[in-house]
Amino acid sequence: VTKSVSDFDVLTYTDVHIGMDTDSKNNSMYPIDWSLKGIMDSYYQMIDRVIKNKSCDTIVIDELGDFLDGFNALTVRGGHTLPQLMTNEEAFDTALKFKIKMIDELQVHYKNIIVNNICNDNHAGSFGYFVNSALKNFCDRVFDDVTVNNYRKFLNHYAIGKVCFVITHGKDDVTLKYGFKPQLDSKGLEKIDQYCKQNGLYRKYEIIVFKKGDSHQCLFDMCTSDDFYYFNYPALSPSSQWVQNNFKKGRRGFVLESWKGNNFSFNPVFI
Repeated sequence: VTKSVSDFDVLTYTDVHIGMDTDSKNNSMYPIDWSLKGIMDSYYQMIDRVIKNKSCDTIVIDELGDFLDGFNALTVRGGHTLPQLMTNEEAFDTALKFKIKMIDELQVHYKNIIVNNICNDNHAGSFGYFVNSALKNFCDRVFDDVTVNNYRKFLNHYAIGKVCFVITHGKDDVTLKYGFKPQLDSKGLEKIDQYCKQNGLYRKYEIIVFKKGDSHQCLFDMCTSDDFYYFNYPALSPSSQWVQNNFKKGRRGFVLESWKGNNFSFNPVFI
């Protein structure tokens, strides 16, 4: 809990799916490049917008899982083969470069950086944890003003002042057949409510924000529950060919937020 900070910026991004091949058979309807070049082009768009929208000296960076697409071309549970554009080694190097470069650039502009990484998801799994653990070890040794938190549970929370954020990918690595839906249903509401009660969040905080990725959709629900906000964040990556064919192309991007005490504004940015 950070009690001394009341004003802070937030960058939330999720589902980068590094290593994914969006056009493995050269017949995709929407063949977007997701090689190292495509990934870094999206990175530069994101980091430039963060710097231009800086409103205070503290930034929180929430990465909500599925940062890498798979290990040995498989999902975490191993039963779903994935078309891959990179080897494991290339994906690791790209992922670590992405994260270290972000810290290098933002620490010039912010006095305090707090990084929260979800390491329990259905695509990256332990592979994502390896990258985030390497990032944490690097930052702990190089920077005094950067804190990296790697969360390995399905549901997690942190707080700044009187605002509490409950963060998750939306699916986990082993147990869940169906995760949290884009639109909050009674089952999801009850699960979040139980988590908040178990951890005493309602008594401690004035605002509770539930944040998830996974669905690759940008939906902000402040009405279904009277006790917490339910926020879905868009994927940074383009849609895979499977998603394109089964659903649609979709919109990708990231979200910037500016918190002034308990008041906030948010700005979804689409690429």
